[in-house]
Amino acid sequence: MKPNRLAGRPFHRSLSAVLLVLASCTPRGPADVVVPPSPPPVPPPVQDVPWDVLLVNGRLVDGTGNPWRYADVALSGDRIAAILPPGLADRALAREVLDVSGTVVAPGFIDLNGQGDEGLLRDGDETERRRRNEWTRFGAWLEEMEAGGVSVNVGSFIGGTTVRRYAMGLREGRPDPVELDTMRAVTRRAMEEGALGVATALIYPPGAYAGTDELVAVAREVARHGGIYISHIRSESSGLLTALAEAVEIGSRSGAPVEIYHLKAAGVDNWALQDQAIDLIDRARARGVDIQAAMYPYTAASTSLQACLPPWTSADGLLQENLRNPDTRARIIAEMSAPPEGWENWCALSTPAGAMMVGLSSANRELTGHTLAELAEMRGTPWAEAVLDLLVEEGNVGMVYFAMSEENVEELLTLPWMKFGSDSGVHDPKNATGMTHPRGYGTYPRILGRYVRDEGVLPLEEAVRKMTSAVADRVGLEARGLLREGWYADVVVFDPATIAEVATFTEPHQLSRGVRHLFVNGEGVIREGRFTGASPGRFLRGPGAREP
Repeated sequence: MKPNRLAGRPFHRSLSAVLLVLASCTPRGPADVVVPPSPPPVPPPVQDVPWDVLLVNGRLVDGTGNPWRYADVALSGDRIAAILPPGLADRALAREVLDVSGTVVAPGFIDLNGQGDEGLLRDGDETERRRRNEWTRFGAWLEEMEAGGVSVNVGSFIGGTTVRRYAMGLREGRPDPVELDTMRAVTRRAMEEGALGVATALIYPPGAYAGTDELVAVAREVARHGGIYISHIRSESSGLLTALAEAVEIGSRSGAPVEIYHLKAAGVDNWALQDQAIDLIDRARARGVDIQAAMYPYTAASTSLQACLPPWTSADGLLQENLRNPDTRARIIAEMSAPPEGWENWCALSTPAGAMMVGLSSANRELTGHTLAELAEMRGTPWAEAVLDLLVEEGNVGMVYFAMSEENVEELLTLPWMKFGSDSGVHDPKNATGMTHPRGYGTYPRILGRYVRDEGVLPLEEAVRKMTSAVADRVGLEARGLLREGWYADVVVFDPATIAEVATFTEPHQLSRGVRHLFVNGEGVIREGRFTGASPGRFLRGPGAREP
């Protein structure tokens, strides 16, 4: 291990998250950046008695990073009513007393990189009616989640790809002035409806077609509303340093705080770049650029099979036509088989032997769990040709790509500006089919079990801080992310001796263990390790939101 550089529906991600961010920083930069008005003050501590729940005898890890201490925590309504030294709370004042001896009481974890999307929406005709009539604006689908009932709090960035497609469709090239003005307007309206910022994905078409100047213009709108620019940068492999430099430039020119999604160095030939990437971020921060990052604690990524194709293949919506055209097909295969120039080829980064198929239709379900190398052998064709054939058949395929270093993962976990996110959708193991990346079930228990308890890579208090207050501060959430009197009662209770990931790459649909209780806005969503069916989640809006 490298030296420590510090010296609605059941929510089945890790049975501990209280906020799924789907897709206190003052912006720096141009003089025209307008900082939004200060938010209302945090409400005073709740004095109402009797308390709804009193948690006694637990070890309090409050989210600040400070050392744990014993304390009793009282919940009243949707707030934390009192935090008292152990034994001083009058138990007669509580409707329910829970003895949580031997457990940790912490703020609910916040997933900075969730991909829940429609997985958290209730089914039914009412949902369909609302979707048809109201999904012409950013906030509608999140309002629908809240109205229909959702077990966790939800918040979202607006997708940079959504912004670009609205103005330009799938066309390559630079936007004209009218198109760029449309992008600014769409972003501005989304921020006013509660978006936390804009999230770009610069390896996927059509996001890959966006230039730096265009991204700066959009990010300036975000900065004016107190949001952040968060990005799956243009390269996580051989072009990692150039891609990070672009992110720094966007932050510097726009005034928007910059967040890097799932920072990594992918591909064995690129693992050594990670230290240079960390130094690049540290140097940028030293000169005043507000840039931070998030990660998931795995050596495998997960995205689609189309991530092995050059971005131009999807321009103007012509992917399937290009896959069938013999001349174009030959060009695609040649580019897939050569060292990529200016694009990310995940099949090459993982090698075909490290690229596992997990999301297929029923027609090809027997391929689930097999690698692309095995696919090529089964079909008796070169791997690149087998990939194109499969894309013609399937449209797209969910993949897991083994491409990162365990040593690098451990180093990233220790960085002071690092936070955590699953980069996963929402799954219910009772009806899940096929396979998926285990991060959808195990991200937070894996960190707390393997990297905190078993390997001592980082302290418990620091891990919890990176799961809670560090994220809440970053996206501008008020009165969340810490255990404090008067703050919202988002509370997780877990056993530090048993918390662990159970999901694996071959058997992913398994719930983690060790979480005893989970309260969201004061209501029990997990009680004694079991989902209650409660749906107290809310749509949490960004700091630039107007009153709904």
